[in-house]
Amino acid sequence: MNLSEVKLIVTDMDGTLLNSNHEVSSLFFEQFNKLKENNIQFVAASGRQYHSILSKLKTIKEHITIVAENGAYVKRNNEEIFINAFSKNDIKELLSICKNIDGAHIILCGKQKAYFLNVSEQFEKTVSEYYSEYEIIESFNSLPKDDFLKIAICHYDGSETNLYPKVKHLENKWQIKISGKQWLDIALPANHKGNAIERIQKEYGVTANQTMAFGDYHNDIEMLKKARYSFAMQNAHPKVKQIASYETLSNDALGVESIITKLLTETNNN
Repeated sequence: MNLSEVKLIVTDMDGTLLNSNHEVSSLFFEQFNKLKENNIQFVAASGRQYHSILSKLKTIKEHITIVAENGAYVKRNNEEIFINAFSKNDIKELLSICKNIDGAHIILCGKQKAYFLNVSEQFEKTVSEYYSEYEIIESFNSLPKDDFLKIAICHYDGSETNLYPKVKHLENKWQIKISGKQWLDIALPANHKGNAIERIQKEYGVTANQTMAFGDYHNDIEMLKKARYSFAMQNAHPKVKQIASYETLSNDALGVESIITKLLTETNNN
């Protein structure tokens, strides 16, 4: 590995940069200043809402690019770089299918807010961690005025066994991604982290050979394929470990930061 050639670092948030308490380490913020000094760009790419990602990285928000909703929305500082939203008819069609899945809790992910039904206090608490801007609505029959970027579905008994089999047949038309142990996302086919990262690479004039990426779940796979230095977290899903070129420590053991430390050491020695 010649990490000194890296000019772009891309990392997922949950299970990757964030620890199990959904926190970013103080070490990362120290490292970020050194990355900035070396003109290494940083991108946070997550299935989370833009506002939620921003809240985790607010002290460096002016210097980073945020890829939100798995690539459907990209923003840098106050500049909107990219947005690709569903049509209202698409949303209605998908909601009619998802509403019939037993035990499924649906979140309609808009640019401005996330929208969901008043299911329970537990679900609101779950949603509030990933969506800092949200609104509880009475019904999905009347859609709020917003641009809808993704449908997220939560199943507390597991997404891989309780959600994916029920929507797998939609993969010929939509992008279906298991994004966490309890989460599944439905998006437009082009809305994935890989396309967003490719767009950013072209903008910065950075190649895949100059890109480093970190991830832990299925929605990170396309992104990892865009980076020569692709790292699966120790806590990653087995399929992600198969795709990634390397493996690092877990999110609770500072897996991302440990590799950035090596990168900075090699960069400063060259």
